[in-house]
Amino acid sequence: MADDFNTESMLDMYLFENGQLLEQLQETVLEQKDAECFDEDSINEIFRTMHTIKGSSGIMMFDNITAVSHKLEDIFYYLRESHPDNVPHVELVEHVLEVEDFISNEMEKIRSGDPVDGDASGIIADLDKFLDMIKNGGAPTGENAPPENVHEEPKHFYIAPVATAASRFYKIFITFFPETEMANVHAYKTVYALKEIAEDILYSPEDILTDEKSGEIIIKEGFRILLQAQCTEQEVRDLIGVGYDIEKVEVYECDANQFLLGFDFGDQEAAPAPQIDLEASVETIEAKAEEAQKEKTEEKKPEAPKITPGDFVIQSKEPGKQKKLAKDKPKGEKASFISVNVSKMDQLMDLIGELVISESVVLQNSDLKVPGLNLDNFNKAAAQLASISTDLQNVIMSMRMVPLTNTFQKMNRIVFDVSRKLGKDIEFVMVGENTEVDKNIIEHISDPLMHLVRNSVDHGIESNEDRAAKGKTEKGKVTLSARTEAGKVWISVEDNGTGLDREKIIAKARKQGILDPGKPDAAYTDKEVYQFITLPGFSTNEQVTEYSGRGVGMDVVVQNIQAIGGALEIESTPGLGSVMSLKIPLTLAIIDGIVMEVGTSSFVMETGVIKQFIRVKEDMMVHEPNGDEFVMIRGECYPVIRLGRWYGLEDYQESVEDGVMLILEVEDKKVCLLVDKLVGEQEIVVKPIPSYIKKVKGLSGCTQLGDGSIALILDAPGLVE
Repeated sequence: MADDFNTESMLDMYLFENGQLLEQLQETVLEQKDAECFDEDSINEIFRTMHTIKGSSGIMMFDNITAVSHKLEDIFYYLRESHPDNVPHVELVEHVLEVEDFISNEMEKIRSGDPVDGDASGIIADLDKFLDMIKNGGAPTGENAPPENVHEEPKHFYIAPVATAASRFYKIFITFFPETEMANVHAYKTVYALKEIAEDILYSPEDILTDEKSGEIIIKEGFRILLQAQCTEQEVRDLIGVGYDIEKVEVYECDANQFLLGFDFGDQEAAPAPQIDLEASVETIEAKAEEAQKEKTEEKKPEAPKITPGDFVIQSKEPGKQKKLAKDKPKGEKASFISVNVSKMDQLMDLIGELVISESVVLQNSDLKVPGLNLDNFNKAAAQLASISTDLQNVIMSMRMVPLTNTFQKMNRIVFDVSRKLGKDIEFVMVGENTEVDKNIIEHISDPLMHLVRNSVDHGIESNEDRAAKGKTEKGKVTLSARTEAGKVWISVEDNGTGLDREKIIAKARKQGILDPGKPDAAYTDKEVYQFITLPGFSTNEQVTEYSGRGVGMDVVVQNIQAIGGALEIESTPGLGSVMSLKIPLTLAIIDGIVMEVGTSSFVMETGVIKQFIRVKEDMMVHEPNGDEFVMIRGECYPVIRLGRWYGLEDYQESVEDGVMLILEVEDKKVCLLVDKLVGEQEIVVKPIPSYIKKVKGLSGCTQLGDGSIALILDAPGLVE
């Protein structure tokens, strides 16, 4: 039966849970990187995290991850038990992050199906040296030293009982949340954790790995463990721990005879459990249990179960009243969160998109345009359908929204690593990290943010010596902030460094032939000058560094941001610092758009970039000799793009008086777009342009309209630039 066990599901659970643990580990460490030492709660949390990762990795037989996790666990075990002084905090932070990087890289190999063959020997050797150093730096020795955190891999989970005078016996009953997936694997992890202290251990169901159905039994009836060990009840509870999967842990200490009776897994409802006073002695409780068992035997009910600790559930008591034990367990509340595979969310989002398209097909059906039809009832039903589909779309969109916290924490890590290597004293501040955006958006902005943050640390913030020479007394600071505004998310990277040098950028632009020969330098605004650094190959740095300078990689930043309909804005004050802001949409899936026609072709433009619709007269047009056209509207001159001429279409309106002008605004740049006519406003499901079609400037995707035809979605930044 072992061959039938779904190891792929175990692997998915392993990757998910350990990924969550590593994110929490990095967040905990980075939060206290500037402190003098880790506080007690953090030490305990890191110890538990590494203990869990070690156990689950041992189950999955990833020996290198198990070894490095155990070695870091040793260090925090020593810190927890001995409380040594003079521990190099920054060095310890670096060791923890190094281990986190190693485990993350190995898990990425697992996801990719590559061999998990990373060599952890160097990291383990460094951790050994660090542990020896803090042990020899004034830590208690001799009798006061804590026992070694020894991990020995047993050949079997069942260990032959060798009871001594120090041995203690426990019956343990574990209740999992009803929503827990693969409860048998979680139960196995619990046994794996207990086996380190066990002299003897038995559990039921015993076939938790060879029978997947045991997970359902565990959820329904609970998981029972018999444990013989030389430890206290609290140590047992600490090893098991109540978490997001385990709802309740009951530990009942008994004598050797009770232990040898084992568990009888009969019908849980066959006989009521006796009421027992928890404040009575253990002997009294045992006597009542034996008496109850004797009564069952006399009644000749061999099928009734023995009374075991798992049959008792503590009921809370009010002050002044005795506690009661009862067989009936109160129904626990359901967990607040469940985990859903991202691919299922993507599939659900696709189905919602198809629903929106189908709704348009129904409501715009040509059969409804027959004269004389009474559509009052249909229109009422259609309005209700539209309301429900909109609510459904909003709910699904909210489910896809995730906070920027993890992305911001990654930037925190980059600032820590780069500033340490460059020898700069830099403070990192996060503002609005709980802002939520679509998960697909987060995947697109991670790399651009990394470039911007690295540039700020490397060439934005001066060295400590330069800051002192300039009279800057405050520490270097990088602030990463996020906010939402008008359906957009603004993410800014701000530093209090040297700022951008306008004259240096203009000199470099002139050297590369970017400037207009007939335009004086003073005619360029600061915003236009700063945008030069986003051009491919543009850099003002005289020397290439490991982390490059402002401009190297900036063109990649702009391309990635524009690919999702975003934009980059740059502001800078010489000597005081720079602010680089990403303006990105909240989501990529469904947008509000205006449908328009040019000739026989249909196009869609996002509503947010359209500032005005206007009809113009021919006498408002200005025609340049080189073919460029402009229009004067209320004293302002706007460049004109004839969409039909732009894409070489046929049968479009040549006369501006027969068409409609759309005034578009992107990053303070305005342009007038001439189209033949407007069709109406509609929810647009964004579909990517197939990869076999060459990328066309000014187009970002396509969509299906209500009549089944295809419309191209216009990319406003691509048209305006």
